Amino acid sequence: MRRQDENPDKKDQSRKGGQALKSYAKYTGMAFQMMGIIAGFAFAGYKIDQWYGHKVQWVTAMACVLGVCLSIYQIIRQLKE
Repeated sequence: MRRQDENPDKKDQSRKGGQALKSYAKYTGMAFQMMGIIAGFAFAGYKIDQWYGHKVQWVTAMACVLGVCLSIYQIIRQLKE
């Protein structure tokens, strides 16, 4: 009888551990996704500034701001799921 009582506790612990791992993977993936979006936009803005020969890299700055806004939108959309 005691062995049956111990199994539910172990199952609950393994479920909690599995859920924690899923949450960790989900939020870590979101962070890398944000970094990728922002870096991609920054790189594109930098290349545009290089192409046109701008002394002040305003396209890079605007692209970074746009990348941050889009990445935040993406994160909010994923959190609603």
